Amino acid sequence: MSIQASTETVGLRESKKRETRQSISDHATRLFVEQGFERTTIAEIATAARVAKKTVTNYFARKEDLALDHQDEFAASLARTVAGRAAGESALAALRRAFLASAAAQDPVAGFAGRRFSRMIADSPTLSTCLRGLHDRREDALAEVLAEATGTSADDITPCTAAALLGGVHRVLFRRIQELTLAGRGNPEIAAIIGEEAAAAFDLLEPALAGYATAPHPEASRTRTDS
Repeated sequence: MSIQASTETVGLRESKKRETRQSISDHATRLFVEQGFERTTIAEIATAARVAKKTVTNYFARKEDLALDHQDEFAASLARTVAGRAAGESALAALRRAFLASAAAQDPVAGFAGRRFSRMIADSPTLSTCLRGLHDRREDALAEVLAEATGTSADDITPCTAAALLGGVHRVLFRRIQELTLAGRGNPEIAAIIGEEAAAAFDLLEPALAGYATAPHPEASRTRTDS
C-alpha cells in the first residue's frame, strides 16, 4: 500500500470515529432531554445510535461524559485565556475581555445551552454535581497558570485566592445565564443582560486584581536580558 493510500485510510478511519462519537452524543442528548438523565440507560443510547453498548462506553467512559462532552474545553478555558493574554494585559483584563466576547457570541461554554438542555442539568443531581466539579477543575487550572505567571508555587495563597475570586465571578455569571434561560429569556436578551452584569461583577475585582499577573512587554524582557 502506498503512503498516500495509507494516509487516506487512516483519515477515513478517524473521520468515521468522529462521526460515530458525534452520533452517540447526539442520541444521548436527545434521550436525556426527553427522559431525564437518571432515567436514561446506556443500553437505550446504544439502541438509538445503532451501536453496541460496549461501543458507547469505549467512546464515553462515564455516563456524564455523554451529557457534558466539552468538559476539557470548559475546564481549561480560563487558564488558556490567561496564558494567551496580550502584553501589558492583566489576568483580570484578559478574562473580562474573553467573557464579554463569549457572552456576545452566546457561547455554550459560557452557559448558553438552551432551555431544554439547561433544564436537563438542573433536574439531574448527578449532572449538577458534575458541573460543580468542572468549575473546581477550571479554578485549579487557573491557579496553576497564575502561579506560573507570577513566579510563585502552585499552592501559594496568592494565586489560589486570585483564582478563587476570578473563578467565582465566572461561576456566578454561568449560574445567572442558566437562571435566565430557565426563566424563558432568549439568548439575545440574556446576552444583553449578562453583558451589563458581567461588567459590574468584574469591576468589583478591580481594586484587588487590576495589576495582578500582567503580561510583560517584549521590550521589557529584552532589556532585562541585555542588562
